[in-house]
Order: sequence, then C-alpha cells, then structure tokens
Amino acid sequence: MTAHETAGVMLQTLDAETARLVLLAAVLTAGSEAEVRVALSEVLDGVNPVWVEEVILQTYLFAGFPRSLNAAREWRRISGRVADVVPEDRSLDAAAFAARGEQTCATVYGRFYERLRVNIEALHPALDQWMVVEGYGKVLGRPMLDLARRELCVVAACAVARQDRQLHSHLHGALHAGASVAAVSAALVVVSTLLDADDVRRYQGLWARVQGK
Repeated sequence: MTAHETAGVMLQTLDAETARLVLLAAVLTAGSEAEVRVALSEVLDGVNPVWVEEVILQTYLFAGFPRSLNAAREWRRISGRVADVVPEDRSLDAAAFAARGEQTCATVYGRFYERLRVNIEALHPALDQWMVVEGYGKVLGRPMLDLARRELCVVAACAVARQDRQLHSHLHGALHAGASVAAVSAALVVVSTLLDADDVRRYQGLWARVQGK
C-alpha cells in the first residue's frame, strides 16, 4: 500500500484494535516507564504489530527521541520481534520525502495548508522544512499505517501532552484523513481515561468547535 492509498482509508467507527492503538499512543507520549511496559504488553495480542511499530516510530515527533527509543527497546524485549527491513528506509532520497511530505501535510490540513506553511516559515524556515520532510514525509507519510489511524494517534498524543493548538489542528486532520466524526469522538473518549476532568471538558469544547457546533 502506498502513502497515497493510506491517505484514502475511511474509518467509520473506532474498532477495538484501533482503540487500543490510540491508547498506546497516549501512554507512549506521557506514561511512566512502568505504564509503557504494561501498555506494550497489552497490545501483544489483537493489535497488528506493524501498527505498533509505526506508532512507536512516530512518537518521537510528539514526545522526543528518548521516549521513542525506550519504547522500541521495550517492544523488542516484550514482543521478541526483530525490526522489519523496509526498503524505503534506505532508498528514498530527500526530494522523495519532501514530495510525500507536502502531499501528506496537505491532506491533513486541507484548506488550511497554505496558511500553515506561511505561518511555520515565519516562525523559522528550518521548522517549515523539518515539518514537511521529517514530520510528514519521513514519518507520517509512511505507508505501513493508514493516515486516518495515524491522525487518531496524533490526537491522543497531543491531548495527553496538553498541546491544545496542535490538538485543534489534528482533530481537523483526523477528519481530513478519513476518520469519521464518530471515530474521532470515540478516540477522545479512550484518551479521556488519562486526563483530568478539566482537560476532558476543554477538549470536548474544542472538538465541538471543530465540528462547528
């Protein structure tokens, strides 16, 4: 499946497997080492291990390399899996990543894409290039997990990290990527178990504004 095809996956409901993946993304972002170990153990059965690995990889975008590295180390130990050799990890060049990043980012941001690029470049041109090439090209554009599920996991990561501005963007992004309103709502319910009551109320209000309510 190509990156373009994964961007076209429609997710009408939050199935049990995806719900567990969303919860894992949240724990990898903000959980303790003990909580991460438990969360990884709980997805051993019933969750596609390739999806698990992709969420571990994308964690570095939202929680930093240390958390991603520690999660990968625990996953290797718990699962006994050897890392898959993916040809694109060694074959794609910077231009290919940039092209894929622009396509993926445009899908996530929709009509807000051009404004986003202008705003991020104003913050710093390097951040704009890293966002497109690294964030959306090398990581979120990877075809091993569809973009709708990736975006739901990004929603989870932003929520537990209390990054309201990015959460707002990725709530829109999940819809743009093919997740239904019902699927996004259910993902927020999954993440709410890790939030306090004030956060839950604030994010429900944010989600209502995204829906135009």
